[in-house]
Amino acid sequence: MQYRLCSRGLLCLAALLAVASGAVAQSVSAPEPLWPKGAPGALGSADGDTPTLTVYAPATAKNTGAAALVCGGGGYSAIAFDAESIPAAKWLNGLGVTAFVLKYRLAPAYRHPVEMQDAQRAMRWVRANAKRFGVDTHRLGVVGFSAGGHLAATIATHNDQGNPAAGDTVDRHSCRPNFQILLYPVITMDTLNHGSSRGNLLGPNPPADLLELLSNEKHVTATTPPAFIVHGKDDERVPVANSRLYYEALGKAGVAATLKLYDHGPHGFGLADGAGGTPVDPVLATWPGLAGEWLKTSGFLDAATTTLRAPSPEGEPQAGYVPVAEHRGAAFRVRHRDLAGRLHPVPQ
Repeated sequence: MQYRLCSRGLLCLAALLAVASGAVAQSVSAPEPLWPKGAPGALGSADGDTPTLTVYAPATAKNTGAAALVCGGGGYSAIAFDAESIPAAKWLNGLGVTAFVLKYRLAPAYRHPVEMQDAQRAMRWVRANAKRFGVDTHRLGVVGFSAGGHLAATIATHNDQGNPAAGDTVDRHSCRPNFQILLYPVITMDTLNHGSSRGNLLGPNPPADLLELLSNEKHVTATTPPAFIVHGKDDERVPVANSRLYYEALGKAGVAATLKLYDHGPHGFGLADGAGGTPVDPVLATWPGLAGEWLKTSGFLDAATTTLRAPSPEGEPQAGYVPVAEHRGAAFRVRHRDLAGRLHPVPQ
């Protein structure tokens, strides 16, 4: 392993985190095509026409059975594999979670609904192949960054249980994730939208009904999966209001949600560990630990699946609720109640 010196002469946080968490994939598969005979609507058979999954598997002894689809960002015109998808997959492996890194089709060749179809198909594919990878289909979530966060929230709010009569056996499975972890996500296509993501996904001058359909905060229901959301308050590319809108919608629907806001969080910080050109920031780099604790206390890392309760209103945590946690300068307060109602500080 190579170590780099930071400006203060300390070992780079990326190396320290890798050593401390064991955040290294045990094995990495060759990319698996979501449609072996060609994706529907494909314009050709080139790499960009072929959506795939690459499987990052934890060590067999560490495998918890939990899994997550990983959707890197890039404004729907690129995918940040090196800065977001691959580091997230290795972080998940460190938790004993199998990661499925999605390569979805992109603009300008492809627009909605292709990206959503690719992500929905990916969820179905994982469930159809669960035994191959030791995956519990009831503990399969999605992790998304930026525009990939929009894609993750899209399948969290637009999903179905599959078609039992489908000739393609993959399509018989549900495409609903069981949890969602969203990093500085694009959520809305309304006035607070990220312009390039909206243009790439929907094209110029999209009709009002399409803007409504892809504004995911407007489609949250009681069946939307629980969420852990991270955003920087000073994000200049995707306004933090996106995450707040989604969090509020989840709360109104009675869906468990945690919102972790940082005073300083430039867009695209990834794991904030220096990987793929992301910043090295010890404060921002606390979010993977908090998200891992959330997965653990929510039961997603346990063999027995549990059901999360609703989020609390603003103010002091209430029994059975998961509260907002906002970063305040150099110190922050995070408390939560587990599903038994016990109040805990999150380890720092």
